[in-house]
Amino acid sequence: MVSLKGRVALVTGGSRGIDRAIAISLADAGAAVAVNYLQQEAAAQEVLQQIGKAGGRAMAIGADVSQAADVARMVGAVEPALGPVDILVNNAGLALMRTVDTLTEADFDQTIAVNLKSVFLCTQAVIPGMRSRQWGRIVNISSGAARGGGGVGPHYNASKAGMEGMTRGYAARLVKDGITVNAVAPSLIETDMVRQGLASAASRIPLGRFGTPEECADVVMMLVGNAYMTGQTVALSGGLSFL
Repeated sequence: MVSLKGRVALVTGGSRGIDRAIAISLADAGAAVAVNYLQQEAAAQEVLQQIGKAGGRAMAIGADVSQAADVARMVGAVEPALGPVDILVNNAGLALMRTVDTLTEADFDQTIAVNLKSVFLCTQAVIPGMRSRQWGRIVNISSGAARGGGGVGPHYNASKAGMEGMTRGYAARLVKDGITVNAVAPSLIETDMVRQGLASAASRIPLGRFGTPEECADVVMMLVGNAYMTGQTVALSGGLSFL
């Protein structure tokens, strides 16, 4: 396992499912972890309790990461408490299930703000400190919907495809500053949303099952531990799709 002792990680949307597994994995590797949430404060506190029981350091911070003022407040609270952010995992996301006929402009704007604008805002907020230390890891949680049709809607496709483009754009511009920027693109992962709405979809996966949040966290940890890999998207699909 990669050692992250002395490092500080910020995980947006880090209280449930994939984000919860990522936060716990980072803490298990020795990082102090800030767990961001918007509404699920109780779930975030549960993550903190689990990290604390294992001897780790963590804090929960409520913020709407689609709003610049909230992001500035969040980073401004995390760094005095835990230290400068070395690792950013952009995982906050919104998946509004819409058809072409029911999709509205408000749905589109909200999805782009939460899934894409938040990546820009959080990344911009931590870049100066990472540059000053010549070390940083940024991992964006995308989706197989960035390349396939998916089941959520075209607004979601656009937000995740944009995220992967932003990943490459930042990677190209930060590589000489010791900062790597990569993405993980899970397809069908066993979360509450998938269990409730897409349970029958497991039969479409060549491996025959959904992925687990812990398997997503494993890929994030691989990217955090690799100093040479940047600008890449790692597909996690059980053989459903290939990059």
